[in-house]
Amino acid sequence: EMLNIQEVKSTTKTQRIASHSHIKGLGLRKDGKPEDISMGLVGQLEAREASGISVELIKSKKMAGKALLLAGPPGTGKTALALAISQELGPKVPFCLMVGSEVYSTEVKKTEILMENFRRAIGLRIKETKEVWEGEVTEVTPEEIDDPHEGYGKTIASVTLGLKTTKGNRQIKLDPTVYENLQKEKVQVGDIIYIETSSGAVKRVGRSDNYATEYDLEAEEYVPVPKGEPHKKKEIVQDVTLHDLDIANAKPQGGHDFVSMMGQIMKPKKTEITEKLRKEINKVVSKYIDHGIAELVPGVLFIDEVHMLDIECFTFLNKALESPLAPIVIFATNRGVCSIKGTDMKSPHGIPVDLLDRLLIIKTVSYNLEQIISILSIRATTEGIELDEHALAELGKIGAKTSLRYVVQLLTPSKILADSQGRSQVKKSDIEETYSLFSDAKRSGKLLHEQASKYIS
Repeated sequence: EMLNIQEVKSTTKTQRIASHSHIKGLGLRKDGKPEDISMGLVGQLEAREASGISVELIKSKKMAGKALLLAGPPGTGKTALALAISQELGPKVPFCLMVGSEVYSTEVKKTEILMENFRRAIGLRIKETKEVWEGEVTEVTPEEIDDPHEGYGKTIASVTLGLKTTKGNRQIKLDPTVYENLQKEKVQVGDIIYIETSSGAVKRVGRSDNYATEYDLEAEEYVPVPKGEPHKKKEIVQDVTLHDLDIANAKPQGGHDFVSMMGQIMKPKKTEITEKLRKEINKVVSKYIDHGIAELVPGVLFIDEVHMLDIECFTFLNKALESPLAPIVIFATNRGVCSIKGTDMKSPHGIPVDLLDRLLIIKTVSYNLEQIISILSIRATTEGIELDEHALAELGKIGAKTSLRYVVQLLTPSKILADSQGRSQVKKSDIEETYSLFSDAKRSGKLLHEQASKYIS
């Protein structure tokens, strides 16, 4: 039984988390101890050291069934730590980020959304040896004939493709379906491609480096002309997640007729993947792993604001963490002792005690003035904002009495103020003016308290 891998599209969520774009890793020395300021992280030394040990556990595959909890006040770098852990694990390890409140969808069961994200965080590296034609495209010539079914239309009978490798040139005549695949991949002369002989699937690898120009900034990826003969056996490695496999096999491969196309359009966007389908996929995946065709890559599922989950979700998580196909789960919360959603019970962090027992808890602590100034300096550099030392000191002072998030948000408006006055450098006066224009949560709350009678409550 073969899985439908050919049609698997990646469903990885694209990450554009601008507020953490300066984080490159945990910033640890070779002995596992953290540098005070490194790779975009500042302070939180104990939390970073503990995260480093967790990374080692994950890499040595000794973390199965366990989970981490990052607990600390708001704005102490919990999400930053989780992203640093994902950077340390590298791009090949799946990292799925979700927020606790995502489970409350009107369309799909809560546990279904958790299961979907669990499976997004488990990768599968599939190795296959396939017979392929590979090389740099030297020509694409479709051969047209009169369409036998229509009066005036033309149809493609075959396509002649020229491929060049270091060993020489070859011309091959291919089926019209391959021409469609070539068009889908937008293949043109000068591209490096390979075509699987069994299925006719076309993969565009990149542009030939013979066409590389002197521009510093290019959208194209240039690759060398393949060595050896154009016709060869090639090991193809494909990284997919279990969720990608679920989606690819859940969608019925409808025909091109109008009725089936309408059926696909009319279907609701979110379809629930059945437990039966997942079991079937797990069976095939296990068989692939036993035969050495595939390798399992457990990734990381990061659930932010975990106190937003309710008792049903927590019960599900208890069971899911024991599954042989479980990723490493990292929770984050800024709550102290509070009610578990869906019950009257109170518990630390709003998490049931039986689940807390399974967690390795990493504490994050509030930043001091010096650390706030260091973080602001890193953020200003990342955003291309030039601050003079008095402005930086003023921001640090404001941050110490308000919050780190608030002062980070003041950076860009201050820059706009400086620009409007024809200055490239942000001065202390710009910071003071921005501070007076935009309220922080504490000042806003105080104002509400003072003017309670003027507001509707």
